[in-house]
Amino acid sequence: MPDKVVTRFAPSPTGYLHIGGARTALFNWLYAKHTGGTMLLRIEDTDRERSTDAATAAILDGLSWLGLTWDGEPVSQFERAPRHREVAEELVRVGKAYYCYATPAELEAMREAARAKGLPPRYDGRWRDRDPSEAPPGAKGAIRIKASTDGETVVHDRVQGDVRFPNKDLDDFIILRSDGNPTYMHAVVVDDHDMGITHIIRGDDHLTNAARQTVIYQAMGWEVPSMSHIPLIHGADGAKLSKRHGALGVEAYRAMGYLPEALLNYLARLGWSHGDDEIMSIADMIAWFDIGDVNKGAARFDFAKLEALNGVHMRRMNDAALLDIFIATLPYLEGGPAIAARLDDRRRAQLLAALPGLKERAKTLVELVEGAAFLFVERPLPVDEKAAALLSGEARAILRGAHAALATVSEWSAASAEAAIRDYAQAAGHKLGAVAQPLRAAVTGKSTSPGVFDVLAVLGREESLARIADQID
Repeated sequence: MPDKVVTRFAPSPTGYLHIGGARTALFNWLYAKHTGGTMLLRIEDTDRERSTDAATAAILDGLSWLGLTWDGEPVSQFERAPRHREVAEELVRVGKAYYCYATPAELEAMREAARAKGLPPRYDGRWRDRDPSEAPPGAKGAIRIKASTDGETVVHDRVQGDVRFPNKDLDDFIILRSDGNPTYMHAVVVDDHDMGITHIIRGDDHLTNAARQTVIYQAMGWEVPSMSHIPLIHGADGAKLSKRHGALGVEAYRAMGYLPEALLNYLARLGWSHGDDEIMSIADMIAWFDIGDVNKGAARFDFAKLEALNGVHMRRMNDAALLDIFIATLPYLEGGPAIAARLDDRRRAQLLAALPGLKERAKTLVELVEGAAFLFVERPLPVDEKAAALLSGEARAILRGAHAALATVSEWSAASAEAAIRDYAQAAGHKLGAVAQPLRAAVTGKSTSPGVFDVLAVLGREESLARIADQID
């Protein structure tokens, strides 16, 4: 292994940071952290028609939200085009590449001829050994690499093993187009070399690219980085992940109320494992991760597992830390902005006090918003259909007695409220549930909530009694 591991994440800014890209970034980040190395970020923005500043911003925002920090400034591939041209011209100078002046019509004829024989389209090498002086006047040539025509190129892959490619299948591919712009294949090699990348970790859809890129490395006499091509993520049905499976941008997962740490834990477990450990902290993942342990087979994305895992992370999280993340995420959550607008110091303290009960019942921050809504509603409370059914007829008479019992409590707490209600229920001959259910409906407007006595404690004496009175007057 080199003195210091340098990995890179290299997204194309043609859209958001999707979940597969987030996992690739995570594996690069974990391997760099595990080995005491660094992860660099390169924006592969050479596709000028499809690359946008908004997509670049969305990618950086997604990585930052997940906590996948990179070292140094992001590198723009497009801005390095002069360097890519320089290397291509250097390869021509040393006889490892050449100018090709084949016309579009000639190239199409080659493709047609190959198709007719049932062969993949290949360039036939017609300019490989010709003198550029034979070029038609004014013609601009493309630069092609002079690839070996016999033998094979071997990609030594830490996930896939040694993968062999017959050189006859690689052909003399273009590294610099006739308009002077580098191809993706060439730009990646020059950038990875110049950035000092020691380990390339990316999706296995790049495996055939790895063979062609190895040809360029060897032509320049550069050391080939360690390669690891990780399997793609599939949907629960085994098909390649698409939007219907959850191939969404990471900002969608934030809006669905997932914690960054839980999402990273879930993504790490897609294709990599550490014994039977399902729940992992960031520190665990860094300590345990090794790229050589990643599976060859595609992993399946399962929303139910992600949601269950998120619930575990929420319950395990320190209440103050969970509250900070919850408040920071409110602008992105359905119903969140309304809570954020009313979050004064008093309600913040109430929310923190309510969290132990709320997080037991919630698997996402969206469910936490729903559970915490009773703290932020104005009197008289809107009452949902199920709660209204609990407040009919005899229930109101029971509520009157409960209100009177609670009004006698001076030292207000969950325990003192519960004691007063138990005494009242016993004296009046009611089961505890017959009192607790309408009480819950009155103070929350819902039929489900954290423990009703915890709710009373969080709301405080004055607000609790007022909410109950609203339902019996």
